Amino acid sequence: MTELKPSDRAPRVVSLGCRLNTYESEVMRAHARDAGLANAIIVNTCAVTKEAERQGLQTLRRLRRENPGAHIVATGCAVQLDPDRYAAMSEVDRVLGNEHKMKAESFAPDTNERVRVTDIMEVRETAEHLVEGFDGRARAFVQVQQGCDHRCTFCIIPFARGNNRSVPMGRIVQEVRGLVETGFREIVITGVDITGYGGDLPGTPTLGQMLRRLLMAEPELPRLRLSSLDPAEADEDLFRLIAEEPRVMPHFHISAQSGDDMILKRMKRRHLRADIISFCDRIRSLRPDAVFGADLIAGFPTETDEMFDNTLNLVGDAGLTYLHVFPYSIRLGTPAAKMPQVDKSAIKERARRLREQGHAALSTYLQTYRGKTTDVLVEQAFVGRTAHYASVRLKDAGTAGEILPIRITGADADVLHGEAL
Repeated sequence: MTELKPSDRAPRVVSLGCRLNTYESEVMRAHARDAGLANAIIVNTCAVTKEAERQGLQTLRRLRRENPGAHIVATGCAVQLDPDRYAAMSEVDRVLGNEHKMKAESFAPDTNERVRVTDIMEVRETAEHLVEGFDGRARAFVQVQQGCDHRCTFCIIPFARGNNRSVPMGRIVQEVRGLVETGFREIVITGVDITGYGGDLPGTPTLGQMLRRLLMAEPELPRLRLSSLDPAEADEDLFRLIAEEPRVMPHFHISAQSGDDMILKRMKRRHLRADIISFCDRIRSLRPDAVFGADLIAGFPTETDEMFDNTLNLVGDAGLTYLHVFPYSIRLGTPAAKMPQVDKSAIKERARRLREQGHAALSTYLQTYRGKTTDVLVEQAFVGRTAHYASVRLKDAGTAGEILPIRITGADADVLHGEAL
């Protein structure tokens, strides 16, 4: 959970879930501020798992107890999927679906329309926004597309986000330019399915083509980071850009989900185990220092012990360093919900083993930094990140947003220690 605390002029925003939610939260905060909702608390919910939904409901109830006079707005993916549930909550003053939360008029203080949720599948365009800044953050997130055209059997998100809608390249350049001028040194490209970028635009530009134009237009931007990539969609321009452009950070997160071919087919993914390994190997051949993260689901329906072992072994076979592990969670309305389910205790144990494998991989990787000097983006006092996304505890406070040469003096299991030169 990310809480974007208010400045003197801005309402409070609690953002649950993905990086796209973080971007959208900044848009909503600006809308609420401009509308004069100084006492607003906006909760941007997530629906990727049952646990994520539970956290959203719990957060809304807690915030009402702690802030009895606040104007509480519930929005996000969980709200889009089940608006009646949130409309029935006495703790909530306003309910906004994913389309309406991005519109300024939805935050008008004198509106009589408490619930604004429409069919997301009928939305054909991505609303354009220029985010001026990210309060309390050293990096900025830029949305390049919204929605997803794929229908993985476990995933409810397309029904909360709609189909793929890409932001025109010129608009992306304009937003990034403004953020760079504001002082941001790292931009994170985000969306629901960023490798699907451009398929709905005239001329069908690819993600790689858009990023190349962006970097040419913004030579002063030192760091460009990519969010989750689909190995089945990565285009040739993207690979060339990774090889030729050092400003693209050498940390790549893969939407892998499983390391077993049968489970991948039952998930309706468009890649196999070998494709994940090949994707990592190809990028390493272009950028030998590249590191990889991955989303992995433990206990997908019908997953046997042998199938799970294939996923567990993928960590080493593909050379994965940062794992996002999700115990499988039934999402009503998805095909996977009707498949034979794995015992909950087995799911929990498999998730534990995957996380343990991930912790070991990260710890081993961090040891390679000892005694080296590397550039670190200061995120907040005494905390920063390397280009490879390793967290660093700094001896001196530093200034959020600056990039400093740091000598690494030690490494724990999940964090480096360093001092400025």
